[in-house]
Amino acid sequence: MDKINLILCDDHPAVRQGLRFFLDAQDDLNVIGEADSGEGAVKLAEEFAPDVVLMDLQLNGMDGATATREVKRISPRTQVVVLTSFSNNGDVFPALRAGASAYLLKDSSMDVIADAVRRAARGEVVFDRRIANRILQQQDPLRELTPRELEVLKLIAEGKTNDEIAGQFVVSVNTVKGHVSNILSKLHLQDRTQAASFAWREGVMRPNKT
Repeated sequence: MDKINLILCDDHPAVRQGLRFFLDAQDDLNVIGEADSGEGAVKLAEEFAPDVVLMDLQLNGMDGATATREVKRISPRTQVVVLTSFSNNGDVFPALRAGASAYLLKDSSMDVIADAVRRAARGEVVFDRRIANRILQQQDPLRELTPRELEVLKLIAEGKTNDEIAGQFVVSVNTVKGHVSNILSKLHLQDRTQAASFAWREGVMRPNKT
């Protein structure tokens, strides 16, 4: 049976060493590279197109969520398993939106981590139970938006600028900027492009029928 090829990305050498020692000892797993930065993980993903990348989130330079997005862009077949110490919403949801298929905390046992790698390689979604509970609580993030914020989100998805939105609602540009900031924060998004993509993906916007 073919082994699952994976890359480790963590900026702590001792963590990478411990993971490699255990995972390489598994009959079906093969660590083919290590990276200490998001940029390094992206470069290795481009070179090797691994089955799985085991990704920390808090990295020097490019953060883990951004690296996850780039890895998925370069190698869509590669599954990203987040392994991090952080479980707050500001870390969880950007990583999931970037394309991570699993999210584990670093206090997980080595057996749990190895099993998550195997399941992710099969296309399964794996979450630490604490993360799964948080996701269930956030199943409908649009409920967090006020009616005006939802209107602003729709206009962002239509490609409207802050000036155009301000003109439509007869408010100041600063007021619109405040709405946009709230939308990004509540939906755990990084920028307007992500907000527009979110609106179309989640059905806030619907294509015109011809």
